[in-house]
Amino acid sequence: MAAVNHCLILAAGFGSRIASLSGGLPKPLVSLRGVPLLEHVMMSSQEAGISEFVIVVGHRAEVIRQWFTGDFNRQWLATQAPGGISVTWIENLEYDKANGISALAAKEELRKPFLLLMADHIFEPRIARALLQQPLADDEVILAVDYNVDCVFDLEDATKIRTQGNHIVDIGKNLGRYDALDTGMFLCSPVLFHKLESAKKNGDCSLSDGMRQLAREQKLKAFDIGDAHWQDVDSPEALAHAEDIFDREFCDNPVAERLASV
Repeated sequence: MAAVNHCLILAAGFGSRIASLSGGLPKPLVSLRGVPLLEHVMMSSQEAGISEFVIVVGHRAEVIRQWFTGDFNRQWLATQAPGGISVTWIENLEYDKANGISALAAKEELRKPFLLLMADHIFEPRIARALLQQPLADDEVILAVDYNVDCVFDLEDATKIRTQGNHIVDIGKNLGRYDALDTGMFLCSPVLFHKLESAKKNGDCSLSDGMRQLAREQKLKAFDIGDAHWQDVDSPEALAHAEDIFDREFCDNPVAERLASV
């Protein structure tokens, strides 16, 4: 498989759970160790080899774009991405719907395999680097999963996974039986968009709806992240936890390296 250098980032939602700490900012711009969450995600992706970004925005989209062309463009592009990156902005006007609709908003921009990420999930670059090296058929999606279930913060809110071998057979937040957790990092073929379209009900669908269709067809595979670290920063409590563990668990991270040099 040819090298994957495209990344789709979903950054459209309201972020209602973390609103009390956002200061009116959209969730992707909430600060972790003085750096916006979206910047964490983009820098870690670039460190893993991504150079082409498609970012779906919705709630307060203009604020996110202004951030990118202001401080982010000046401070990061000039110093941290010497090879250059490209960013395409997609605005999802139906951002009140589930995240599958945000993914579908980008379907015309992604005709080849791509990395799919959430704007509020930070991760060590080595996870993305390893995931991007996995062989991917043109009708498959590979989800990076964490089998260290007992070590994950806010297990109740996490999306659960049940696997058989390297296949995912079910996914959802309310699974009674599960053996792994969804990290929010996917290596996707464009078939994902077809599955999301077919999963729509009343014009709405979540990513998990599309993933369940792939799972039923044995086309959703699991990639074990091993001892690597990630964190969903979706609430004030999760943000406080991420702040607490960042230096210890995210040292393999360009943001951590930059903070250490200050």
